[in-house]
Amino acid sequence: MTLFFVRTASAADLAAVSALLRETWHATYDGIYGPERVAEITASWHSLDALRPRLTRPTSEFLVADDGTRLGGMAFAASGPDGKSVLLHQLYVRPDCQGHGIGSDLLREIETAFPQAERVRLEVEEANLAAVGFYEAKGFSPIGHTKNCGAEDSGLSAVVYEKSLL
Repeated sequence: MTLFFVRTASAADLAAVSALLRETWHATYDGIYGPERVAEITASWHSLDALRPRLTRPTSEFLVADDGTRLGGMAFAASGPDGKSVLLHQLYVRPDCQGHGIGSDLLREIETAFPQAERVRLEVEEANLAAVGFYEAKGFSPIGHTKNCGAEDSGLSAVVYEKSLL
């Protein structure tokens, strides 16, 4: 098994992160939203221009799991407006790398990167059973729903999950 190291993302990683997100989104969501809608979302949300500002966003963590040859996963989280919560915006693992602990390593790093945080919150597409199972196994519980996951006008519904860090 290849060993991946979690590290802070850099500008040199953006093209690989974008490709990882496209691959992962198509593998995960083509059957839910259709390939055309997934291509539209990834072109907008996961473009280099959309990813670049995350490198310098205050009170955030942009991480990659790197084996020295390729990226196996990525995560992006930011401190919530109250300073007591962390909003996990993205945690994706390349399909052929899933089940090897990369997601757990990325999540663990996010949870420790915000020492003032009391909770982590995220949104999960209800039909993404693998992600639902992963987060529930990591101690997250559903606390509500949103009709616009990922963007204010996305029209993508999701379950909101939360985990206490206390």
